Amino acid sequence: MNRNMKVAFGASAAALVAAASLGAGPVLAQNTKASEKTVTLTADLKELNGSGASGTATAVVSNQKIKHIEVHAHGLSPDAPHAQHIHYGEQAMNECPTLALDSNEDGRINTVEGIPAYGPVVVSLNTSGDTTPASFLDVSRFPVSTDGSYDYSRDNIEFTDVAGTGYPGPGGTGTAKQIADSIRAGEGVLVIHGLDHDGDGTYNFSDPEGASELDPNLPAEATDPAACGVLR
Repeated sequence: MNRNMKVAFGASAAALVAAASLGAGPVLAQNTKASEKTVTLTADLKELNGSGASGTATAVVSNQKIKHIEVHAHGLSPDAPHAQHIHYGEQAMNECPTLALDSNEDGRINTVEGIPAYGPVVVSLNTSGDTTPASFLDVSRFPVSTDGSYDYSRDNIEFTDVAGTGYPGPGGTGTAKQIADSIRAGEGVLVIHGLDHDGDGTYNFSDPEGASELDPNLPAEATDPAACGVLR
């Protein structure tokens, strides 16, 4: 599999991330931005899994829409696609994960292990097309780093209802308004995925990471989180 691999995950993988157990208590803290209609949020992106990645993000959120968002990332695996999302869960901690969540003690946090911290995907920050969780790892539509960096921007991303976000009721579905209100309140977490652990220039199935926990046909290197920051 080369750096410019184009892989669309099926609905089963999306359901896995959306419905995975969040394992944390209700978020009680409230941000004064929750009551505002339009806010500007920023995130300082820090490395995960020893990636060396960093960056910044800025999002202007109005009602149930992201009017504009920018991500500027550096230190990523070079010339590789990097899926990126906004995560949120009503019962998640809504913060970046630490190795305390490394349930299998393999020394790295995979995507599902991070869900108790950052929650499931609520927005796919791709370059074109659908931005719902259904597109959460359609790699062909996410930014490709140039020498380890990229500058991303997109306008007018609509929030949608998302199942598995931990709200009371069938499927734990959060409405677009509930999710947008929580993002405006500073509870959204931006995560960039994709990490060439062994530095061989490709996302591959080499041990010890092997296949992704999301799809056995994909390498873990393509889906492991590489950088994270909370939009506040």
